Amino acid sequence: MTNFAPILSALRRHRLATALIAMEIALACAVLCNACFLIAEQLRLLHITSGVDESSLAVISLDCDGCKGADLNARVTAALRAVPGVESVAVVNAVPFAQPAGYAGISLDREHFIAVPHFYAGGPGSVETLGLQRVSGRAFQADDFQIAENWLPLNTSVWITRAFAERLWPGQDPLGKEFWSDKYHFRVVGVMAHLTPPDPGGGHGDSGGEWSVFVPVIPGESLHGVYAVRASPAALSRVLRDARDVVQKAAPEAVLDLQQSRTVPELRADFYRQTRVMVGMLAGVIVALLLVTALGIVGLASFWVQQRRKQIGIRRAMGATRGDILHYFQAENFLIVSAGIGIGMVMTFALNLVLMKFYEVPRLPAYYLPLGALVLWGLGQLSVLAPALRAASVPPVVATRSV
Repeated sequence: MTNFAPILSALRRHRLATALIAMEIALACAVLCNACFLIAEQLRLLHITSGVDESSLAVISLDCDGCKGADLNARVTAALRAVPGVESVAVVNAVPFAQPAGYAGISLDREHFIAVPHFYAGGPGSVETLGLQRVSGRAFQADDFQIAENWLPLNTSVWITRAFAERLWPGQDPLGKEFWSDKYHFRVVGVMAHLTPPDPGGGHGDSGGEWSVFVPVIPGESLHGVYAVRASPAALSRVLRDARDVVQKAAPEAVLDLQQSRTVPELRADFYRQTRVMVGMLAGVIVALLLVTALGIVGLASFWVQQRRKQIGIRRAMGATRGDILHYFQAENFLIVSAGIGIGMVMTFALNLVLMKFYEVPRLPAYYLPLGALVLWGLGQLSVLAPALRAASVPPVVATRSV
């Protein structure tokens, strides 16, 4: 069993160097845990299930001030359906990873707001075109599609995501439940497996991006200009090119938004471009910080080995084995790293609170702390191994003759 008393006595004689290494490890612990958590959150968003049939979808987005919505929809949808390879076309207000169309606070009692979902609106055929998956409830019927009053129908049936249903009515059957957004009244008739808002993780709803409502609407003045186009994955790129050409001929007074008129896989890739860059930067920070921490431990251990050559030789002459010397330096490093981890755990939660306050980052799960501690303990033992082996290899006669 290790006797820590002489180790602690030796560390007290080198308080400054010990404190600097411990604080370096504490900082590494705080940054490591929070950076790994942020990377995990971003990777989760990168693999989020959108809820639509991405590989078969493209979007055409038009801007037409002063256009008659019904007339524009009729001309554009007719032109798009005539494009070879198009399987279906629907008028919608948005699709995942494109421009958001309608966030609004909702309440269950007309008084207290409880959440802010994204409201998707779609005309007849939009459910099939988007490929939405209903897990319970009924399909939309013809009389569910109503004319919007400025934004949405005043009293209508809707589908909501399973995650949003659990947020509103935990553990209950959401079918038949009602909620309101100002003067608009909604009744749940179906539940979708998934449907992410256009900007998942963008600060609205939950961090998983699953708070969405789908509203059936008759296309017209409040629903025009955005068209979901369905085609086979193999033909989608060619269909999109042709669709861009035909809509400009069908509606020459409208402006085609090339940035938004793309395939959904392209929209997804563009939406997460900055996220991938951030993940790479955070990974680089972690690697650099661990490297600096390891070099600090190696440098300090090497310095102490050089200073203690005489003491090491005396211990060897008194019968200490190479394993005893090696174990001594590993135990010493373990104490320093443990002290740094203890301080680092406090710093970890403090940093997470700052991120929660200013950047809407979720609370750090507690299991990141023992994982971070294991990484730093392992790093410490690996870093001290080479200096400790050099110390253990010092011959007793050579060490006792050194000054």
